Amino acid sequence: MVDSRFFSSIGSVYLRDIASLTGASITMASGARGDENRPFTNVAPLDRAQEHDISFLDNVKYIDMFATSQAGACFIRPKYKERAPAGMILLVTEDPYYAYALTTQHFYPEPKVEAGISPLASIAKTAVIGKGVRVDAGAVIGENVTIGDSSWIGANTVLAPSVKIGSHTRIGALCTLSHTIVGNRVVIHRGVHIGQDGFGFAPSPKGILKVPQMGRVLIGNDVEIGSGTCIDRGAGPDTTIGDFTKIDNLVQIGHNVQIGKYVIIVAQCGISGSTQIDDGVQIGGQVGVAGHLKIGAGAKLAARSGLMHDVPAGETYGGAPAIPAKEWRRQMVAIGKLGKKKELLDE
Repeated sequence: MVDSRFFSSIGSVYLRDIASLTGASITMASGARGDENRPFTNVAPLDRAQEHDISFLDNVKYIDMFATSQAGACFIRPKYKERAPAGMILLVTEDPYYAYALTTQHFYPEPKVEAGISPLASIAKTAVIGKGVRVDAGAVIGENVTIGDSSWIGANTVLAPSVKIGSHTRIGALCTLSHTIVGNRVVIHRGVHIGQDGFGFAPSPKGILKVPQMGRVLIGNDVEIGSGTCIDRGAGPDTTIGDFTKIDNLVQIGHNVQIGKYVIIVAQCGISGSTQIDDGVQIGGQVGVAGHLKIGAGAKLAARSGLMHDVPAGETYGGAPAIPAKEWRRQMVAIGKLGKKKELLDE
């Protein structure tokens, strides 16, 4: 359950307000109308929820858990209504997980930034600090840095000279940013490093010569970047990340990479330099992408894929080296059958 020492709730919420917020329709398993005036106090997973909690079912793997859940109300798709336990109020929607996320945000809104500059922070005289900004202890704000209104700079974070941070942006502790312009409402979690040199070297018989990295990192609005992620600045063109893109922990993004809007990149991915990732792409965990490739809009890469070629828009690829998903699945089935034949021959 939610630990009140770390998360503050707004308290009870009426079911009618939850339905209005999410667009879900209220009903019962029997088809009767649910009580719109019933108050709820929390959200919880199916196996822990009680009568005053709201839960959700988004994956058929948990249908048996749903059928025995003690949750007072649950977001579900219409096709699962018949499996609901007696007495549960059903919040019927085509996207239960999204509705649950909205509800959780409603119960537990992000805490407001408490403005204030720690006396233990180091701030250059030429830095421009907006209204309502918070700077925690140990932070270093370099010359000509700009920080927009209501932003939060975490403890021991370093903003190198001329970095620009938009408004309502939160940067966690122990981050370093250089050669970077960050948009509004961006969340950068702890231990992220942005704007360092890209991996550029010119090998020759005389040795390995470092190529100066003369670009920047440009981060759009409403982006979220997970802990431990590293984003290199461009070699000449900029490294760019589009609006609403979400990047998980421990991701490496090389120099000159161009990432569009609404892209999702899961943990432990490596994106090599000069790759173009168009809007709406989804990349699973531990994917490796070679350099100078183009991944078309809406494409998907399965977890642990190794991409060596361009991916057309809307296609799903998997495997190493990555190939179209249908072909990859056929290969996996064929390999499985070969393994079974070998077992028979060995007997």
